Amino acid sequence: MLLYVIIGIVVLLLLWLIVSYNGFIKLSANCEEGFATMDVYLKKRYDLIPNLVETVKGYAAHESKTLEAVVAARNAVAGSSTTEEKLQNENILTGTLRSLFAVAEAYPELKANENFKDLMNQLNNVEEDIANSRKYYNAVVKRFNIKCRTFPSAIVAKIFNFSAKPMFEVQNEAERENVKVSF
Repeated sequence: MLLYVIIGIVVLLLLWLIVSYNGFIKLSANCEEGFATMDVYLKKRYDLIPNLVETVKGYAAHESKTLEAVVAARNAVAGSSTTEEKLQNENILTGTLRSLFAVAEAYPELKANENFKDLMNQLNNVEEDIANSRKYYNAVVKRFNIKCRTFPSAIVAKIFNFSAKPMFEVQNEAERENVKVSF
């Protein structure tokens, strides 16, 4: 009788281990899908930036520092090798785009340009998609990270080397402030 109890406990532990492991696999796949979705929208934004920079360049040639910062930030995103690095560089790119928008506000003739308006509308739509995909990514990462840190699933995480994933968040307070333009 004791043997059956021990066998039953071992079987239950194995079943729990399998179910918990599969839960981690599903959550990890959701995190990857969330990041991939966000990456698609970031790529769309990445592709729009050269057109936007060229349009602004024609009207605001003396704003070369801002334009160079946008291009440099765009290139940094392209050169990112890890998820954490990509998330950090995307935050920097977002900040430089805000500076570009502020420069555009100072040029009424640029704001009236149809090509610029169309690019800005496309970029605004992409930015909304990016914000929504960031929310989704952070939600699935939160669920994954909670599972990694709570008992007893933390035991399975430790055994199978599942570790917390990075959230997409603003890196510093300067990026939360309004952009100031002065001429």
